[in-house]
Amino acid sequence: MSEIQQITPDQLHRFFHPRTIALVGATDRSGWSQNVFANLLTFGGQAPYCVNPNYQIVHGQPAYPSLRDLPERVDLVFVMVPTNRVCAIAEEAAEIGIRHLVVLTAGFSESGTEGAAQEEKLRALAWERGLTVLGPNGNGFVNIAAQIIPYGLPVTPPLLAGPVGVVLQSGALASAVLTFAQAHAIGLSLLVSMGNETMLSTTDVIDYLLEAEDTRVIALFLESIRNPGELRRVADKALEHNKPLVVLKAGRSALGGQTALAHTGALVGNDMVNAAAFRQLGMIRVDSLEELLTTAGVLGYTGRLSGRRFGVVTPSGGACDLLSDRAQDEHIEFPPFAPQTVERLRALLPPFSTIQNPIDVTGYVVVERLLTQRALEVVVEDPGIDGVLCLVDPPRVEPAQLEPLLERYDLLGKIVREAGLPVLVLSTLCLDLTPFGRMIAERTGVHFVAGIEHGMSALGNALWWAEMSRALRPARQPASLPEAPRLEAAPQGVWSELQARQLLHAAGIPLVPGVLAADAETAAAAARSFAGPVALKIQSSAIAHKSDIGGVLLNLSSEEEVRQGFEMVMERARSRFPALVPAGVLVSPMRPAGTELLVGIVSDPLWGLFLTVGLGGIWTEMLKDTSVRVLPVERQDIRAMLLELQGAPLLSGGRGQQPADLDGLVEVIFRVSLVAQTLQKSLASLELNPLLVSGNSVEALDVLVTWKDE
Repeated sequence: MSEIQQITPDQLHRFFHPRTIALVGATDRSGWSQNVFANLLTFGGQAPYCVNPNYQIVHGQPAYPSLRDLPERVDLVFVMVPTNRVCAIAEEAAEIGIRHLVVLTAGFSESGTEGAAQEEKLRALAWERGLTVLGPNGNGFVNIAAQIIPYGLPVTPPLLAGPVGVVLQSGALASAVLTFAQAHAIGLSLLVSMGNETMLSTTDVIDYLLEAEDTRVIALFLESIRNPGELRRVADKALEHNKPLVVLKAGRSALGGQTALAHTGALVGNDMVNAAAFRQLGMIRVDSLEELLTTAGVLGYTGRLSGRRFGVVTPSGGACDLLSDRAQDEHIEFPPFAPQTVERLRALLPPFSTIQNPIDVTGYVVVERLLTQRALEVVVEDPGIDGVLCLVDPPRVEPAQLEPLLERYDLLGKIVREAGLPVLVLSTLCLDLTPFGRMIAERTGVHFVAGIEHGMSALGNALWWAEMSRALRPARQPASLPEAPRLEAAPQGVWSELQARQLLHAAGIPLVPGVLAADAETAAAAARSFAGPVALKIQSSAIAHKSDIGGVLLNLSSEEEVRQGFEMVMERARSRFPALVPAGVLVSPMRPAGTELLVGIVSDPLWGLFLTVGLGGIWTEMLKDTSVRVLPVERQDIRAMLLELQGAPLLSGGRGQQPADLDGLVEVIFRVSLVAQTLQKSLASLELNPLLVSGNSVEALDVLVTWKDE
């Protein structure tokens, strides 16, 4: 169906909290069936009903021929029958008033045309009969908060309940996520393996978790983005509810088709567009499962951070160095301690310690076992910091003398709880917690972040989210679009530069002057009128990149050079394309050196139009220095894009360049974005390369426009 149909959070609350469950297709011969049965019995303490007409006993329990034969109407059916039987089971469930199904069975749209037809039949049946279906081809869900585990892979107890919700477009990775979360005491509220999302979608589950009181942060593994409009909706809702979305997106590919005619498409690719969209939506993009869960854990247990100034307490000088290096990477500040903090630390620490931030309390912790904690008590009261990093490794084994160890960790937990600012406790390495270490974490309430490397990445992500979410929270009204230009009916293919110039000129975009010459004498006359060196460029809609065929000549000074140049570029075009009749040659004055930029807008099949700015001219392909945003954008977004470039110093007058009029440049790019948006349905790409910037002057020297095929 084309329309968007949603399942409400209230519906999903009932779906994820079933009291009774039936396994349809249960059999002792299936590992899937054994796993689901064991998970439900182990965690919920209640065996599910087994349904299979071929057996009287399954998993040591009576087996029932059908759902109708069960002694009660169950809340959830877990379906494991062959593909061609799934719809019949769904129909039977609907007839007796069962509304919730998890479909483990594979062989649907992922397997080809026949499977896709079966999946469409299941989808239509579900909507028609008011069913809620998770899957097919999905492992189910793990409701840790309620200890309800209808899940097809083995789950090892204990599961720690906590603030992190997990939504995965993968089945097998869910086991890895559970394992890492268990090993690092990252408490989960709900984990859902989505399967094919025939009915219940990733964004439906996100929507539910945003309203779930036991969830503070949502971790996502995405293989695809099925509906960007719905993702925008739940991302906006996440900002309203102050709940971060952390996303690991798999798959990196380049844009294809017509967009490759513009440099922009080749430079950017789908992955950079996805990254830009996530950034604009306030979603934290990460690069690994470890970073996904560590970041979610920091956000879930620490909450919103207020600033980048951190005090650091460690028992190791080497750790101080490592933390300082990573802090520079993540733009985290370690400011000097206030005088009163230095005075109190000097009275506390041994005389051979150096009192600075980060503070190394030294190996004297072997003598004074509470030294790190006492130093932490001082640092959390420093008035010039926004948070504290404390390096404390969780215990690996239970010692013979338990009380001194408990005293240390109990005091650490008390300081973390009572501090008036966030305190992150980092372990040195990303090692799994031992059972004793997990007991200490649970006893004290201390969340041990998994290692310096992952911990500092997670802290950087959390700080980015805190700043970005504050900036995005006030809803900005998109700029009103100008009247769309009048175009020929359904323009297609590539426009000549002359046509593209006419489009941009009508929109008020500054362009270097140009005269179309159909013969050598007209070209010479045009050059004479410009009173200086000129450039010649062949004009034909069949030639997207004129310089590739030698169709561009620069710095022609005399009229005779212009005449000869005209004949040369025309001959090159004819020899390359024998049937081509070029429109002529564009004659334009040469401009003094300045900063050359690429400004490109390309239509992405998922997100629509996106804007790219970067260094242009000869530097476009060489440096690939670009910044990307999905349209619409505001002027402040464009300014931020320009300042993100490695070549940004060129715009401020670096290397002898004249400082650019940044406001004027931003205005031109903004106007280009508005023009593109008026052409959203037809435009494939619009590119200014180079856009020459020199002081107050901003001019497009070359433009390219391509259109979508019908």
